[in-house]
Amino acid sequence: MIPYRVAVIGSGPAGVYAAEALVRSRIDVSVDIYDRLPTPYGLVRYGVAPDHPRIKSIIVALQKVLERGQVRFLGDVHVGIDVTTDELGELYDAVVFATGASVGRRLSIPGEDLAGVCSATDFVAWYSGHPDHAQAGESFPLAAESVVVIGAGNVALDVARLLAKSAEDLAQTDMPPHVLDRLVCSNVRDVHLVCRRGPEHAKFTAKELRELLELDYVATELDADLLPAGSQDPMTAANLKAFADIAAREVVHGQRTLHFHFWSRPVEFLEAGGAVAAVRLERVQDVDGVAVPTGEVTELKAGMVVRSVGYHSTPVGTLPFDDSLGRVPHDAGRVLGPDGRALNGHYVAGWVKRGPTGVVGTNRACAADTVVSILADWEGQPPRGVTSDEVDRVLSERGIRPVTYDGWLSIDSEELSRGQVLGRARTKIPDWETLRRVGASGVAGLGRDTD
Repeated sequence: MIPYRVAVIGSGPAGVYAAEALVRSRIDVSVDIYDRLPTPYGLVRYGVAPDHPRIKSIIVALQKVLERGQVRFLGDVHVGIDVTTDELGELYDAVVFATGASVGRRLSIPGEDLAGVCSATDFVAWYSGHPDHAQAGESFPLAAESVVVIGAGNVALDVARLLAKSAEDLAQTDMPPHVLDRLVCSNVRDVHLVCRRGPEHAKFTAKELRELLELDYVATELDADLLPAGSQDPMTAANLKAFADIAAREVVHGQRTLHFHFWSRPVEFLEAGGAVAAVRLERVQDVDGVAVPTGEVTELKAGMVVRSVGYHSTPVGTLPFDDSLGRVPHDAGRVLGPDGRALNGHYVAGWVKRGPTGVVGTNRACAADTVVSILADWEGQPPRGVTSDEVDRVLSERGIRPVTYDGWLSIDSEELSRGQVLGRARTKIPDWETLRRVGASGVAGLGRDTD
């Protein structure tokens, strides 16, 4: 009997967890995981800070799913361009969209489009070796002595920490050489972390804050008078204790200084010579739990600004999309059409389903809930009977030869070899051409036709 066939769009945690839940069900099912990139794992590969290799260990669990016999990885296939969402709906019994949220939110204040103002999403993708951003280094003016990072979450803290780190520490990461070269030659001396609310509201984790205490060459500046006495919430209490230790430390000869600015909101980016030169901040105060602007304004010098105020999903093919919420409208994972009814065979999981919230593990329960809906919809409904040969024929006729899991293993092996040469665990391949060429050398990875 021909199994049910499912296409999962996106090979990050949400997509892989959806595949895992499907193949672990009692239903005979085959899953094709598509990704626009030749490499799997999404933000685990291209969003986790390079100096946090332990977090990337989640890849070991995801890898086991990709190695299951019922699962195929089809990389370097751009759904919506190479093959449409409607076509996938005809080829599969179900299509699960797990495309994440790849765009940084904007602040919508004057001067945001000045040269030197960028999103953390783009900056992180660049230093993580994402092939879309291989040439983006010139967009990040690391010749600036002062950089402002706007945000109160771990991504903002990652950016600030990596800007402050030494060449020796950065050299141990999997960053591509051209990224390392630019960071090593950085002129940055002051990194300013700007948070709209107080330290008790920050979304940093105590573990990441305490990493700053280990950087004995980075000075920190934090006004201890802004710290509340404590908190009943254990996570907040741990953060406040970490902040207190940061405020109390002394680094006499810091190579760089990380400054914390709480109760400050950016209202304008100021220009000089066509690029950002300063950030105008307005003081904020807490009034009955509400952050209220005071009208008190200061200016902070900045030759580069990184905004880290959240992610936003983008539309996928012809799927309905709620731009105000940044996600696909759904009911228990079933995509809803303009009339509010579920679109037959179309589902969502992960950030494109619920918005950019939660941690990596949150995606497992989210994907499992969507799979419950899929299995319920299949009750009494036999498989369509479309085979993998039919799927491959459609792609082949268009000159699309996906990078398969074997092709990814070739990329993985090459990156490990490059890292070994440089004395580290891995060095990422950052460009499309090389990824495709190495991916084509896999046992079954044939690459993309270029004629």
